[in-house]
Amino acid sequence: MRKTLVVTIIMVLVLGGLLFGGQASPAAADEHTLLQFNTMVGVPPSFTAAKNPIRNINGGGLPWMLTSAAGRLSESGRLELVVHGLVLAAGANAGSNPIANFRATVSCLTTDGVIDNETSELFPASTGPASSGGGNAQIQTTLSLPSPCIAPIVFVTSPGGAWFAATGR
Repeated sequence: MRKTLVVTIIMVLVLGGLLFGGQASPAAADEHTLLQFNTMVGVPPSFTAAKNPIRNINGGGLPWMLTSAAGRLSESGRLELVVHGLVLAAGANAGSNPIANFRATVSCLTTDGVIDNETSELFPASTGPASSGGGNAQIQTTLSLPSPCIAPIVFVTSPGGAWFAATGR
């Protein structure tokens, strides 16, 4: 319990530095937040593989879990995301992250009801057990989102595009 509290406090400080640190440009000052979140959910068993895709995105082949996540998405497509302890929840490597790179996908609905999924480049993730820092990653990127982006969902995905974590609880 104490370790989880310490990790959460550290994550809030790190994300606060990402979101509010550095020099603010006039353009950044005018950016409106489209979505701000401090939780994500890993892939539950009923969403693995192609069982129940969300916005045409399949879940990872095994269940995933995470310790914590937080992020911010602006209307301009700027995404800042930090995840901790994103690891397999089942299988031979349960409790560990075997994937060295993740991607982020933002899914929007357009005004005509079409799904628009925009995916980032690869970003590094720590491998190994969550207890040793495995499954930690952060990304700062800008994606080309439709305007407006209706009902956005942020996913952390595999390099191939299967989701491991999604905004929600």
